[in-house]
Amino acid sequence: MLLAVVAIVFGLALLVWSADRFIDGAAATAHYLGVPTLLIGMVIIGFGTSAPELFISALSASQGNPGLALGNGYGSNIANIGLILGLTAVLSPILVKASVLRKELPILAAITLLSGLLMINGEISRLDATIMLLVFTGIMGWSIRQGLKGRADPIIGSTDELDTDQMSLKQAIIWLLVGLLLLMISSRALVWGAVEVATSLGVSDLIIGLTIVAIGTSLPELASAFASIKKGEHDLAIGNVIGSNLFNTLAVVGLAGVIHPLAVDPELLSRDWPVMAALTAALFVMGYGYKDRIGQINRVEGAILLFVFISYTTYLLYTLSQVAGLSA
Repeated sequence: MLLAVVAIVFGLALLVWSADRFIDGAAATAHYLGVPTLLIGMVIIGFGTSAPELFISALSASQGNPGLALGNGYGSNIANIGLILGLTAVLSPILVKASVLRKELPILAAITLLSGLLMINGEISRLDATIMLLVFTGIMGWSIRQGLKGRADPIIGSTDELDTDQMSLKQAIIWLLVGLLLLMISSRALVWGAVEVATSLGVSDLIIGLTIVAIGTSLPELASAFASIKKGEHDLAIGNVIGSNLFNTLAVVGLAGVIHPLAVDPELLSRDWPVMAALTAALFVMGYGYKDRIGQINRVEGAILLFVFISYTTYLLYTLSQVAGLSA
């Protein structure tokens, strides 16, 4: 049990660090190969910031732990809105431009509804997963096309923080490979530790995925949101969360489902998906500008999002402790 907890803590720390190294190496390598900055921001950074969730869910699915794969994907979505945007708005109100409401938020709402419909039969089959990946590919293609036309959306990551000139091509390739290797090692350690803890406590791996793993893999988005608000770039703060949730819902769960069909725990549909859907709807309502074209998630609304997340997580942890107490 102690070794499993150490594996989780070590795996999470190494996962977050290696994801940063992977992004830096991949972005610098692409820069030296002549890839446009726009595509680096949209594809490489967009993929890199969700790499922890992607690796965890893919590995969990391949090892026959669907609860951990789904809990990680959907739990990260709940953490992104409730914890990250909630806490960020409490510290500094977030301005929401009308373009986000017209395009990105409705897309996220539709994708959230689609995910619920695909799970309603109690399984995400390979066909369901393929549909998710095709929809994700279509959205990425549309975003790239919009960006190339000069109408880049906040759903796209920012490359402002990258200074590729300080990294040689050799260094970039080394960090790319080292980051990728460490991502795989840390993912394996984290999945092993999470499964061991769940088994020892007698709880489902879904609960572990929704709490410890989901919050841990959302740390890069939290750091990114704080940095964006500090720079006054509110579009990036909310855009990165929307982009991450789209990636988690479609690419992370989709890839896991293609690797191995995922059995859906009934509680995921009756408890966790409704929370994710409600937070997504709340994000739209709170950000809507009634008197002008710019909405705002103020401190009170941020506190509401944060309260929902804390209450939800507390309930999950209480359930975990109750089951653990009975098994003891």
